[in-house]
Amino acid sequence: MTKWWLAFGCLLLALVFGALGAWQVERRAWKLDLIARVDARVHTAPVAPPAPGAWAKVNARDDEYRRVRVDGEFLHEQETLVQAVTELGPGYWLMTPLRTRQGLIMINRGFVPPQWRDPATRTRCIPGEHVVITGLMRMSEPRGGFLRSNKPTLDRWYSRDVDMIAKAHGIEEKVAPFFIDAEADPKPGDFPIGGLTVIAFRNSHLVYALTWFALCGLSLLGVALALRPRKA
Repeated sequence: MTKWWLAFGCLLLALVFGALGAWQVERRAWKLDLIARVDARVHTAPVAPPAPGAWAKVNARDDEYRRVRVDGEFLHEQETLVQAVTELGPGYWLMTPLRTRQGLIMINRGFVPPQWRDPATRTRCIPGEHVVITGLMRMSEPRGGFLRSNKPTLDRWYSRDVDMIAKAHGIEEKVAPFFIDAEADPKPGDFPIGGLTVIAFRNSHLVYALTWFALCGLSLLGVALALRPRKA
């Protein structure tokens, strides 16, 4: 009787491992489709970002990393520095509201090293200057960074939470629920430095699937061994 229980246990494990393997195959297909969609978006000609009437429908699947172009005037007095670690080292993302004809859109103008934190050390920006920004749409990052919550009252920011940043500056008008990562300045040599968006998606689903299917095969082998007739 024991061998039947052992065989049943191995069969149950085989079903579980097989289901996990099949799930990883589905996840891999989803990830490959995501990579293909994002790659197509970042290499297309820039388009206008969604209008305010469509902001409620903006989502990561359909809109993140979409290449867009927008024009307006920066509200430099309401800029926010968000802690960041980039290929250039630790520092900050410079988030600045851009007033456009369709409302306020938060722009990640790029990377600023700690020694350039003070606006006086950076290029002087002309108040009221009309600018054109090309970049990638990104989704707001609520609730702070990993194990670190944003602290608006202390002006300490660990994630690009568009809504919280706007409220911290007392902005009452409607702000887009996304932000734009600005592309690199065609005339480099100053801060902030744009164009540092990291587009990388971990794709280990094939390895996971093969692991689960291998365990499934071993479990089926256990069933066969448990039910193998004993020699007299």
